[in-house]
Amino acid sequence: MSVDKEESTWSHQERVVNGVRLHVVEAGDGTPVILLHGFPDFWYSWRHQIPPLAAAGFRVLAPDMRGYNTSEKPPGVASYHIDALVGDMAGLIESSGSDRAHVVGHDWGGIVAWYLAMQRPELVSRLAVLNAPHPAAFERDLFATDQWKRSWYMAFFQIPRLPELGLSAGNFTAIQRALENETSSAEASSPQVVERYKQAAAQPGALTGGINYYRAAARPSARAAMRDFRNVETPTLLVWGERDRFLGISLTEGLASWVPDIRVERIPAAGHWVHMDEPALVSELLVEFLGQS
Repeated sequence: MSVDKEESTWSHQERVVNGVRLHVVEAGDGTPVILLHGFPDFWYSWRHQIPPLAAAGFRVLAPDMRGYNTSEKPPGVASYHIDALVGDMAGLIESSGSDRAHVVGHDWGGIVAWYLAMQRPELVSRLAVLNAPHPAAFERDLFATDQWKRSWYMAFFQIPRLPELGLSAGNFTAIQRALENETSSAEASSPQVVERYKQAAAQPGALTGGINYYRAAARPSARAAMRDFRNVETPTLLVWGERDRFLGISLTEGLASWVPDIRVERIPAAGHWVHMDEPALVSELLVEFLGQS
């Protein structure tokens, strides 16, 4: 069955958690698996992983995180503090009717997943992170390697309004080029997929909402919370596309002191959007890892 036909069977819901309304796509029954997207994604980033996870007996919940697509977009940079983002996902797990869930995150969704496992470990059964650095590793490498060159856009995102203008110019040409240039999958840069991404980015306030994640993380008021590097005791899988232009491969190294039970799977042919470049392989890894008792 094609992804489009599969999508017609999924449930689209709205849930109010942590005081914010989130759009959530749900499929399957069983142990909850929360799929957290990155920037400039939305729930649709997980279109290839939802069917195999649901078929494997999981109840998949893929939200548009606050600020994205059709979810609520609270005003102000402070609304995107890491504690608020963690609170959203804790609330989503609690609203699922289960005490715990498996959590999978990519990019910014991966960052939120790391902090959720650090701050609310009782809620996370297994953790899988795709091309999102452990926060301590990112701080370690930011100026010790060439990572600062890769992360230039984070400084650009601190400028008011200009990033939104740049990303929306020419009918969101920058987002289209990112899908075309940073993914190796022809499907990921197809006109149909690009149009879905443009529609999500065109939602009122969506670009500002997504960029506010970066702005909030740079505020002095957030630095103490973001440097609270507690050990992650949850069994963890880190999947990494080695061709990521934004995040260096050194970020996958030396993690055992923060994450004692970690397994790292590097995929040489994939880039930052590893789950779109190698969807079958990533899905297989997730089903196998999350299915372990």
